Amino acid sequence: MENVRATTRPALWLMVSIILVALNLRPSMAAVGPLLSAIRGEIPLSFSLASLLTMLPVMAMGLAMFFGIGVSQRLGEQRTVVLSLLIIGVATASRLWLSSAAELIVSAIAAGVGIALIQALMPALIKSRFGNNVAVCMGLYVTSIMGGAAIAAAFAPLVMSQTGSWRMGLAAWAALALLALLFWMAQRQSIPPLPAQTPRRESFFANSRAWLLAFFFGLGTASYTCVLAWLAPYYVEKGWSEQNAGLLLGFLTAMEVISGLLTPAIANRSRDRRLVLLVLLGLIMAGFCGLILSPQHFSLLWPCLLGLGIGGLFPMSLIVSLDHLDEPQRAGGLTAFVQGIGYLIAGLSPLIAGMIRDQLGSFEWAWWSLTAVVALMMVMVLRFDPRYYAKHIA
Repeated sequence: MENVRATTRPALWLMVSIILVALNLRPSMAAVGPLLSAIRGEIPLSFSLASLLTMLPVMAMGLAMFFGIGVSQRLGEQRTVVLSLLIIGVATASRLWLSSAAELIVSAIAAGVGIALIQALMPALIKSRFGNNVAVCMGLYVTSIMGGAAIAAAFAPLVMSQTGSWRMGLAAWAALALLALLFWMAQRQSIPPLPAQTPRRESFFANSRAWLLAFFFGLGTASYTCVLAWLAPYYVEKGWSEQNAGLLLGFLTAMEVISGLLTPAIANRSRDRRLVLLVLLGLIMAGFCGLILSPQHFSLLWPCLLGLGIGGLFPMSLIVSLDHLDEPQRAGGLTAFVQGIGYLIAGLSPLIAGMIRDQLGSFEWAWWSLTAVVALMMVMVLRFDPRYYAKHIA
């Protein structure tokens, strides 16, 4: 089937629907951090237990990279997105009636399942529908994911203050799922379904370069998940209000959006991505050092540095993986493996940071640990010489 042109009205509606769907892939996690002190005021919740609210959805993303495509092939892309949005919407709305930590965690797991199914499907859907504009459309999709996190982090405390309920601050984002569902249902009849495709069978489990790329992606995403879970609680402990801490996290994710759009365009000038990767990692390291050594001074600078570094690192990690293989189907299989293993690694970081906070009484040691991880990643970058990609991935 010929790719849908980005200039047609059905394709425009499809892209708007994809953007609205992508906005739903982070609010269920991003809204928790700014409201955590209010939640812990009513529900007994250790920092280790609270970390599960970020950890479990991220782990689900990893597992879905191995199983989610099979689900979408059984149900079809349209029904898979509808089902996923329904799961996210119901799980988010259910938080209006929460009364225990177990119920909060179950809602996070349910939302994570819906997020995971969409995140496994959407890159393939974009590639099949927008073959002439994959980079632009993927950029809009990834930017919308980060934008959803920014909106939830910034406005969840405002919703709480206006309604007097942290439950409403968590549950209000079900409205985003309803909006996305309405748009998706409206456009689903305008574009015919794709013909069935044979699933990829190649395995990268025995390839050492694939594992290196997976660890690189996972360690980089660990910084994102940890900051998403704990930056706002860290500043609330420093005396900030929930609303100001949420706005700070929203500012960081806004910087991620900017970097996520600009960095791939800058890096596209050369196939050797190592300098760009080192600069991004340097920004992240400087941001963590600032959080540790001077959190109250230049308090906008450190989230700015972290956001610019993390926001650019996410797409660049995937681009480096794609660079290793020229054949699109094999490259897609490699990036699915990289994300699958990577998200499983990244999901552990909020739990480890929460345990560190419970045991040592401070998040500073978690930031130091992530700084050491970034230093390790700088060493890993030196291995990404494009002249030897074919040799390493063979």
